[in-house]
Amino acid sequence: MSGTASSLGAPRDHSGPSIARRQRDQRARLRSMRKSDSSERRRRWRKRLLRRAPIAIAAVSVAAGSLGAYAPSQTASDIDGWSYETNLKTNPNFTRMNASLLTTSEKMHKALAQEEGIRLTVYRDVAGYPTVGIGHLVLPEDNLRVGDRITRQQAMAFLKADLAKAEAAVASVVGDLKLYQHEFDALVDLAYNVGEGTLSPRKSPALNRAIERRDYDGIAQELDYRFADGQVAGGLVHRSERRAQIFLEANYADVRPG
Repeated sequence: MSGTASSLGAPRDHSGPSIARRQRDQRARLRSMRKSDSSERRRRWRKRLLRRAPIAIAAVSVAAGSLGAYAPSQTASDIDGWSYETNLKTNPNFTRMNASLLTTSEKMHKALAQEEGIRLTVYRDVAGYPTVGIGHLVLPEDNLRVGDRITRQQAMAFLKADLAKAEAAVASVVGDLKLYQHEFDALVDLAYNVGEGTLSPRKSPALNRAIERRDYDGIAQELDYRFADGQVAGGLVHRSERRAQIFLEANYADVRPG
């Protein structure tokens, strides 16, 4: 009884609601601070992304072969004139173009070097012809004989001149037939490997008929040249397979086992 009276007569303790209010206020302040911090982080992140966006766009464009080298000082205004649609229309990796506008790609340069190798001493190829450099067929005006040596610079000069001849031969043979970069590269490899004259209607009638019909699959079937001096040459077999693979799949990888 006395305990009950004592409890009834004692003043009420209001600390519980006060503590609860303080805790609610603290939680509200924490939420506000977190929200403010989160907004500030998002603002800084957006700012960082905006600063880096021109670099990312330029990197993608360079990979597609459209903008060339990118300078760190570039901003979005530097690429206002660039259009993804325009890039696709003018990039031979995505759009077939006139062969006269194309040159051999860097990938094809590497594939050629792998196939031909580089030899600075004049030798006879599988068909018995004097050859030097990266598959350069020695011409009378070269004043070279088997056993003679050349410099690496001469080998590169021979390669540049031979590729120019092969590119011109391909452009002449295909006429107004449009090609992807990899299709052009495969035909250049054919001209480089077997000689520009081999692409003529007289020596390659089936190839020229396929070109006239605009039959790209038919062209691919005519890229197979595996005979040297009347006999099948293993190196030419692999090269023909690689050439067809380049033409059909844009895959420049070596087809040899291992």
